[in-house]
Amino acid sequence: MEIIKRLRLQSQLKERPKDETKLGFGDKFTDHMFKMDYYDGAWRQPRIEAYAPLVMSPAAMVLHYSQTIFEGLKCYRHPDDRLALFRPRENFKRFNQSADRLCVPPIDEEFMLKALKELLRVDGHWVPKQPGASLYVRPTIIATEPHLGVRPSKEYLLYIILSPVGAYYKDGFAPIRIYVESFYTRSAPGGLGAVKAGASYASSLLATEKAARIGYTQLLWLDSIEHRYVEEVGSMNMFFVIDQKIITAPLTGTILPGVTRSSVFEVARDLDIEVQEKLLDINEILEAKASGRLSEAFGAGTAVVISPVGTLCYKEKEFTVGDGQVGPITQKLYDELVGLQYGHKKDTRGWIEFVDR
Repeated sequence: MEIIKRLRLQSQLKERPKDETKLGFGDKFTDHMFKMDYYDGAWRQPRIEAYAPLVMSPAAMVLHYSQTIFEGLKCYRHPDDRLALFRPRENFKRFNQSADRLCVPPIDEEFMLKALKELLRVDGHWVPKQPGASLYVRPTIIATEPHLGVRPSKEYLLYIILSPVGAYYKDGFAPIRIYVESFYTRSAPGGLGAVKAGASYASSLLATEKAARIGYTQLLWLDSIEHRYVEEVGSMNMFFVIDQKIITAPLTGTILPGVTRSSVFEVARDLDIEVQEKLLDINEILEAKASGRLSEAFGAGTAVVISPVGTLCYKEKEFTVGDGQVGPITQKLYDELVGLQYGHKKDTRGWIEFVDR
């Protein structure tokens, strides 16, 4: 399909942020967006046009039955000024997995990568030059058919928006404080935990706000059946370093198969660090802490890349992970992944996809 462009006039372009050290996360947006509609059984009318509010019926099914999915990836500026995407095919593959779970029609993954690159050619000047900053990419699909009645929609809107961002957490790459939630649950077997659906994130808000009010950066979810086994944090997959081995929850259908998560596995193995997927009881973590075997913990996700964890709180008892600082394994993984993303390390795995301009 041909991608039609309806671009802003030069005089209508937004003013880009002057200070890229103060970008924040997810509050600023570029001049244009990609859009495509689904109706009569096919995706149609791919186009790039001005970033603007969406117009839809008050009866649009997304507003009533939450049939919406999204993805998150980043575009980085390399030292030679080339624009680079990190493993974008994995994101569009997962986009289709989410679509299948929510009865959304699949997308052509190669066409979506082509469309994203075309959008980046238009708005690539928004990719920050500041170290640690990037252009966040948010592909989204929403059900737009005006209909009241529980069934899959027959009409959808797919769009991609771009946002220049700094660090996800205000303190950047510094140890965060995590509250372990022992009552509310994020996902149950057979639910939406393994896909990026809006409903999954909505259900997490109450407990996350509760943790924030008492001084914690994020929430660590336990399993929904026994409330014993650690699963993931709201914005990232979770890892613990016990006996110098990295341990994380297995993909049993209740946690998101993160692109950064799988990248951690490969990088760690290349660094001769053992990685295990296993059910990890929160009490086992407490015992490892008491015996000195728990040395580090960190999260991994597109928004944060690698985020060290300095403090955990479980059942109102707080304890420090390791010495409360960034551990050596966490630092090595962060340096390797960020080095790849920003072009300071050689890509030997074929993870970097350049945007030709």
